Amino acid sequence: MASYALSKSALQGLARGLARDFGPRGITINVVQPGPIDTDANPENGPMKDLMHSFMAIKRHGRADEVAGMVAWLAGPEAGFVTGAMHTIDGAFGA
Repeated sequence: MASYALSKSALQGLARGLARDFGPRGITINVVQPGPIDTDANPENGPMKDLMHSFMAIKRHGRADEVAGMVAWLAGPEAGFVTGAMHTIDGAFGA
């Protein structure tokens, strides 16, 4: 678990550093951190469903289109001033 937490922190530091490096060129850098997403690898009806949902404010897995929507927004002109940030999409799993 420590390695996983370390990798998350490293991504945050990398995003902030790259945001400063690339910002002057008009390039934004952000990290998207999805929580439990209903996929073939992590189906909502899987054996860990009840345990995962017990930690979440929104008691369901996310959908791939919800993550894609966040990524599309970050890549679009409306998010042109958003950079160096971590965006968590997890139904408050990590709150």
